[in-house]
Amino acid sequence: MSRILTLSAASLVLAGVATAQGTGDYPADAEPGSCYARVLIPETYEIQTEQVLDQPEHTEARVIPATFETVVERVLVKEQALTYRVVPPVYEIETEQLLIVPEQTETVVIPAEYETFTEQVLIRPSYITWKPGTGLFGRQQSGEDNITPATGEVLCRVEVPAQYETVTRTRLKSPERVETGVIPARFRTVERQALREPARVIEEIVPAEYEEVEVQRLVTPEQQETIVVPATYKTIEIKTVTGGGTVEWREVLCDSNATKAKIAEVQRALASKGYKVQADGVFGPATLDAMEDWQEKNGLPVGYLTISTVESLGVSPD
Repeated sequence: MSRILTLSAASLVLAGVATAQGTGDYPADAEPGSCYARVLIPETYEIQTEQVLDQPEHTEARVIPATFETVVERVLVKEQALTYRVVPPVYEIETEQLLIVPEQTETVVIPAEYETFTEQVLIRPSYITWKPGTGLFGRQQSGEDNITPATGEVLCRVEVPAQYETVTRTRLKSPERVETGVIPARFRTVERQALREPARVIEEIVPAEYEEVEVQRLVTPEQQETIVVPATYKTIEIKTVTGGGTVEWREVLCDSNATKAKIAEVQRALASKGYKVQADGVFGPATLDAMEDWQEKNGLPVGYLTISTVESLGVSPD
């Protein structure tokens, strides 16, 4: 794939070559087929830290506030007093049985008892009689060879069963009798109040009442003192240039020594680093922006697809 260069970039390269040819300043040990460009080598820095005075030592007047403590004190709310209490009388309930009706003897006539039962009574006994039949089945034979048809006039000898009737009757179960019984006496329970303890007056002492309250007690009074505030320092970073900042010849990939396949390989490597680059083998603006961002983040010369840039992406320059 061919690398797309802007007209200004191409002019700078041509101007650098012309200047080099005019001055004799060429890349050393350049092999045939290789391309070089004069690139700005990024500066390298060394960072050193140094303690500098931030605020000098000084004195301050400080007020130390008073300190208090919370204590619980017992305070008299109501003084002791003498009172009298009347204890009412105590009664108890007593029960008593009062006779209402004395015991009595009486004679009682217990009437006779009867029971009802049913019985089968014969109305007509069984008998035997003739009844006309409904006809014969088959033919009536008269002799061995003479066969005469049935006439349908048939009498059957039948027994008519006896006829009964169910009747209800009453019979004596137990005769009338006389019994003598005792009617127990009847009593009624009545209740009445009986005095067990009479009323009395009791003298009582009502104790004093106290209440616990929280109060603030001074422990140390307010004081004023002068204190020395020590000096404070802060750490600053001093950045010193240790190298770089010069223009040097660096081997690069260009149209002469890089194919579209090689450019596509570089684009895939940039895409694997998180850049949105399409591997189409065309070195367009998106590829240029991604390359320069990668170079700045990794301390590489910025502006050209140098061999060091290709190798830092894990791509072989060949």
